[in-house]
Amino acid sequence: MANVLSDEKKQQVIALGRLGWTLRRIQQATGVRRETASAYLKAAGISIRPPGGWGRRAVPKPAKEVITDFGVGKPASEVSPDAAPQPPTMPLPGDFPAAKPANEVITDAGAQPGPAPAVPPTRAPSASAGEPYRELIELGLARGRNAMAIWQDLVSESGFTSGYQSVRRFVGKLRGAQIRQAHPIIVTAPGEEAQVDYGTGPMVRDPQSGKYRRTRLFVLTLGYSRKSVRLLVFQSSSRTWAELHEKAFRRLGGVVRIIVLDNLREGVLVPDVYDPTLNPLYRDMLAHYGAVAMPCRVRHPDRKGKVEAGVGHAQKTPLKGLRFESLEQAQA
Repeated sequence: MANVLSDEKKQQVIALGRLGWTLRRIQQATGVRRETASAYLKAAGISIRPPGGWGRRAVPKPAKEVITDFGVGKPASEVSPDAAPQPPTMPLPGDFPAAKPANEVITDAGAQPGPAPAVPPTRAPSASAGEPYRELIELGLARGRNAMAIWQDLVSESGFTSGYQSVRRFVGKLRGAQIRQAHPIIVTAPGEEAQVDYGTGPMVRDPQSGKYRRTRLFVLTLGYSRKSVRLLVFQSSSRTWAELHEKAFRRLGGVVRIIVLDNLREGVLVPDVYDPTLNPLYRDMLAHYGAVAMPCRVRHPDRKGKVEAGVGHAQKTPLKGLRFESLEQAQA
């Protein structure tokens, strides 16, 4: 890309530099070469962190002083190497404290000796706590609900008293073994980053038409604590997208420095590998709150995997297989 950056890309590089990011990390996130980013950061008066600051090993501490039997009461460093080892000093009779008497054992008088009782098993074999609720659990699985949602339904509707792990193990037996997929781990500082995305919401009755209508699920997830704000709307637009961000900021009581988003049209007008064009309304709204947007690369969903997990949890746990009569009921 050219050495002259657009205003959006320039503000993005400066914001990342103020967060203490290295030039290499800025280049990986934005596509701006390190030399170009360094020039803009120096012009803005931002100090550049030198490379290789991470992973340095601390100076090992000296070994602790070892006291041996050479010389009674003296450390090994004060004993001459030519001195012959001295035999251990025998303690005097008064050096040991008096031994405590053994606890008195009271037995049954006149009891006849018999065989020793058998050791009971560590755990008695018993049926699973979810067995009496097998039909309800199978019905929940047929509707696509996961173990957490099924356990919550059993507790609230059927008076289930056992813990979540009982239902989880019972559901695991019904489903069989599943292979987990590996995902990359992205570490961020508190208040540094949030990820936003849209997902498919539940079916809610439209008050105008009286028919059930599919909603959209907006999720904003903090990168450090994974705390999420989830809001439901019937339809989306650039204004709705900006208003949902403002509602999420009010619920959290603050604003992060970076917003990672997908290349949806409410936020990004023209996706590009190096220099995407942001929606002007969305860009100005974030600038008002002191945040910058960082669109993901095309076909790179793992960059916002935390909000993807938040969307999936909302779809699978509280909303899966359910219909609501109003948007307020679904939001609650």
